[in-house]
Amino acid sequence: MNPWTPRAPCGPDGCLFPPVSRAAGPRRALRLAAIALVVLAGAVLALAARGLGTTGRIRLTSAWSRLVLRAVGVRVEVRRGFTFMAGSVSRPRPVTGGPSGAAPLIVANHVSWLDPLVMAAVLPCRLLAKHEVRVWPVIGLLAAGAGALFIDRDRLSALPEAVGGVAAALSGGHPVAAFPEGTTWCGRGMGSFRPAVFQAALDAGAPVRPVAIRYLEGEDALATGPAYVGDDPLWASVRRVVAVRRLTVEVTMLPAVWGRDRRELAWAAESSVASVLVAGAAHGLPVAV
Repeated sequence: MNPWTPRAPCGPDGCLFPPVSRAAGPRRALRLAAIALVVLAGAVLALAARGLGTTGRIRLTSAWSRLVLRAVGVRVEVRRGFTFMAGSVSRPRPVTGGPSGAAPLIVANHVSWLDPLVMAAVLPCRLLAKHEVRVWPVIGLLAAGAGALFIDRDRLSALPEAVGGVAAALSGGHPVAAFPEGTTWCGRGMGSFRPAVFQAALDAGAPVRPVAIRYLEGEDALATGPAYVGDDPLWASVRRVVAVRRLTVEVTMLPAVWGRDRRELAWAAESSVASVLVAGAAHGLPVAV
């Protein structure tokens, strides 16, 4: 890890709290079994997806992501402007490109290992993932089969190649979703958006679409169970997710932002996402930005 790699102050000990309402033991067991089955099915699909084009891979990944969210009992609520759509995701929402014909760069705050699944389910896209994911058992196979793009945040010399890959995907008409904080936060706060990936949007002449993600339970209480922060093992986070009786992820799709350079774009997108999280804080959801 180099000194430029972002680190959040969040950790399992001080940031994570028990669920407001805990799912019964049989329901937790059923969810874990469903996750195992869906992941195994995903590994088979990832092998089959190698014969598909990029568009086919995106569609397949979107459908599989919806299955995973259902398996873990996550309910999705999508907000767009003044429109509110609730319930499980049954139909993904397409995102439109800019005047150049390039697809949008979609950027969101990062809380959980669920975030990429949420983005793929709601907004079919290619995902930008850290390069470590490529070698993870099963997950790496799934990510590669889904057409994910990879970035090595510890090697600054690798950034231009990664940015070029994102720009090429956008120019080719394929939306790309990224999490420019560079690390996960617990949901009670968010970090600064790093500007590097925004250069891809400038190079491709693509719009930038911010998305705000919040995890809630019960009557709009902040859910920290899905957070995947610090040295927290992935298995521990999975167990916390299935333990929440009623877990909701709120996805707010915001208007496109524009800027003269990548730093201005990053600031505009970060401010847009922060405005949603601060509004949540005004309704009893503590957020530090």
